[in-house]
Amino acid sequence: MLLTGLLCGFLLGFVMQRGRFCITGAFRDLYVTKNSRMFVALLIAITVQSIGIWLLYEAGSFSSPAEDLPLLAVIIGAFLFGIGIIYAGGCATGTWYRAGEGLIGSWVALIIYGLFSASMRTGVLAPLNQELKSNVIQHRTIYETFGISPWVLVFILSVITFALTFYHLRKPRGKTITLKPRKTGLAHILFEKRWHPFVTAVLVGLIALLAWPLSSAAGRNFGLGITTPSANLVQYFVTGEAKFINWAVFLVLGILIGSFVAAKFSNEFRFRVPDATTMLRSAGGGALMGIGASLAGGCSIGNGLVETAFFSWQGWLSLPMMILGTFVGAYFMIIRPQRLKG
Repeated sequence: MLLTGLLCGFLLGFVMQRGRFCITGAFRDLYVTKNSRMFVALLIAITVQSIGIWLLYEAGSFSSPAEDLPLLAVIIGAFLFGIGIIYAGGCATGTWYRAGEGLIGSWVALIIYGLFSASMRTGVLAPLNQELKSNVIQHRTIYETFGISPWVLVFILSVITFALTFYHLRKPRGKTITLKPRKTGLAHILFEKRWHPFVTAVLVGLIALLAWPLSSAAGRNFGLGITTPSANLVQYFVTGEAKFINWAVFLVLGILIGSFVAAKFSNEFRFRVPDATTMLRSAGGGALMGIGASLAGGCSIGNGLVETAFFSWQGWLSLPMMILGTFVGAYFMIIRPQRLKG
């Protein structure tokens, strides 16, 4: 059963690499370029997964893993995580799949991210993590708080997503340069053709949904998750204890492999070594990602894609705080330097 995690991760890494599905870009573009296209793609992935989750719930195959809300930890953690993904050059999942493309800066961010995530769980930063998470409020999901059916929220989310998707599909597209295909058939579609972000989003949503039954069969009641397995990998290498190896660890390893295969066969894989400044920035971003995701209880996938799909307060509070964090990070890293040069 653990190997199904590898399969699920492989599919996710392959699809995200080929579709250039970037949650960091989705948040950043809202501020920097005033473009919401990738953010709408994220909403599509959330909606697809949400509909599937509640169908599984009706069939008795899903139980909500939502927990009481550590409000302060979620707010602070999600905000720090948002800043971190700007400096690291990608969110947790994006860092895994970009590492598969050969980006050395992503490897640096990934290693530091795992180290700080592990430290927040069982290391020197664990007391800070425990203190901030000690004060909780007994509100788990939005539908329980308001005493409504989750299907009401599914309907609202679906209507908003459909309207925004329709709006973007109706917008005139700029001219694109079409190169003569070098591959044919399935090879052209998989490794050469540019994937539409909305098609990619549907595939990501379906893979996120698939993760639930596969993970459940391995004794884990959750969907996609990146932070805890990244920390578990570090803890396993340090201690050698097999208890740290589970379905989710195979998931993140699968993301790396899937991305590598996609990049290799589409001629996008190559080792790229950044300058010292970028390397240090990646390391700092990885540290903020590890601390922030641990405090918030998840990253842009665990909170922004999965927790939002079953309407936990943690997910829907984390999402705007991560976006706010990316705005702050983008201001100091992109906007302010441009203004100073101008």
